[in-house]
Amino acid sequence: MTTTTTQDTAQAATTAYVPEHPARQAFAERHPEFYKAMIGLEIAASKHVEPKLYELIKIRASQINNCAFCLDMHTKDALAAGESVQRIVQLAAWRESKHFYTERELAALALTEAVTVLTDGFVPDEVYAEAARHFEETELAHVIGAIVTINSWNRIAVTTRMVPGHYTPGAYKK
Repeated sequence: MTTTTTQDTAQAATTAYVPEHPARQAFAERHPEFYKAMIGLEIAASKHVEPKLYELIKIRASQINNCAFCLDMHTKDALAAGESVQRIVQLAAWRESKHFYTERELAALALTEAVTVLTDGFVPDEVYAEAARHFEETELAHVIGAIVTINSWNRIAVTTRMVPGHYTPGAYKK
């Protein structure tokens, strides 16, 4: 016979999670043509950017945009691609932990922030120039495509309140 103590009850109450919020709508079902176009954009954007860098870009933009669904997805995909937990954790404070990243990655992260936060005015010339120093022109176009794509996904996921926590790494990979 198992006896429940006050301590057991208190422990259970402190570890109980808040229930999931419902999604506002199933966007892919409600606008399948647009969703299909976004998938095409995603496939094109991912083709010529190294997988770990691609995921770092997606995680950083998703942090800025407060997109929990995309953070869940892309941290899982980054780990599956061999990214370290430490580099993912430090990503929110990458300017203070630059020693975890290459100069090329730092340039991509700075560009990600500048493109994501356009309310600051525009992408500064020095940020673009630094990225151009580390990526040849076609590579830079692909990085910009990756940044634009994740920002679009973030806006869909945040607006429709897609629910994080159920994504399986690689589930949407083509």
